[in-house]
Amino acid sequence: MSSSDDKDLGFSTRAVHAGQSPDPATGAIMTPVYLTSTYVQEAPEKHKGFDYARTVHPTREALQKNLASLEGAAFGLCFASGMAATSTVIEALSSGDHVVCGNDLYGGTYRVFTKVFARFGVTFTFVDTTDLHAVEAAFTPQTKLVWIETPSNPLLKITDIRAIAKLAHAKKAKLVVDNTFASPALQRPLSLGADVVVHSTTKYLGGHSDVVGGAILVNDEALHKEYKFLQNAVGAVPGPLDCFLLLRGTKTLALRIERHCQNAMIVAKHLLSHPEIATVHYPGLPTHSGHETAKGQMSGFGGMISFELKGDMERAKRMISSCEIFALAESLGGVESLIGHPASMTHGSIPREERLKAGLTDGLIRLSVGIEDAADLTADLDRAINRSLTGK
Repeated sequence: MSSSDDKDLGFSTRAVHAGQSPDPATGAIMTPVYLTSTYVQEAPEKHKGFDYARTVHPTREALQKNLASLEGAAFGLCFASGMAATSTVIEALSSGDHVVCGNDLYGGTYRVFTKVFARFGVTFTFVDTTDLHAVEAAFTPQTKLVWIETPSNPLLKITDIRAIAKLAHAKKAKLVVDNTFASPALQRPLSLGADVVVHSTTKYLGGHSDVVGGAILVNDEALHKEYKFLQNAVGAVPGPLDCFLLLRGTKTLALRIERHCQNAMIVAKHLLSHPEIATVHYPGLPTHSGHETAKGQMSGFGGMISFELKGDMERAKRMISSCEIFALAESLGGVESLIGHPASMTHGSIPREERLKAGLTDGLIRLSVGIEDAADLTADLDRAINRSLTGK
């Protein structure tokens, strides 16, 4: 099914079929994994649309069409990692350009912005993007992009995409939304006014903790051409087997996200009522400051939760090391539940004073709630919390 044929189809149908027609040679229903680096040409510059695999690859083309359909985008580009996709967006800027960024974002994004691209003369200002006045005040005449995560990592802050897009466009800037935490199953930023959507496809899109990848989705043809040029010129492309695994993952995205959301709501409510929990961050809770905004731009609240345990950081570390079902590991979005300590793991590259300024405390714990039975997950957390009190 081509992307032009799927506009009236439902999300789950497109997840299974978009960009993936049966193989014309054999009738194979699964997209072939083309293990080739080059293609035979009939004559110089006369070929079947493929010349070199870094430039164009049939398995990657299928994935790009699939993801574009899911995000409601005209164009999709895939990369070797989420950080490769992120870097490609910034590589399109020039020395002297300025970016306004959320101050609660993935540590790897902060690291590449401040430790790599700042060396080449691109400047970054980090602000609370839930505060429209703070975002507006951060603009300079050189601002070319606004970069947001919503829900953000790890505090699950919700930024009003429509409002930020309107502000950015009034200032002649583009809005980039990292949609990794929500996935297109729950939120489609391009339809809300964003110009660029970025994903770590490693997470919910892949969904099985077995592949690393990234993607950029856009509607603007000029942006697509610019990013496609960089995709080829810089060469941070995914391999064909990675693309195949991601296509396998997106087929079940809608079903998995439904269960992630159901389980996360149960776990969040359980933690909120627990006497040993100080704070719970989950946009599905009416107590969350971004709850109403999330209801207006998301169809569900996702599988990510963060919370603070009463006591010191050592107790938090004892707790996360005591879980039996929640695995202590980096990453998120897989079918299995994960638990982590952002300050020392995913966000360790952000200076402590900057973390604290954004509200990311040393005791914050982050959950990626999987698709196991919810009763087993809450029981596991209760056991770990009790063990953190006794040390046994």
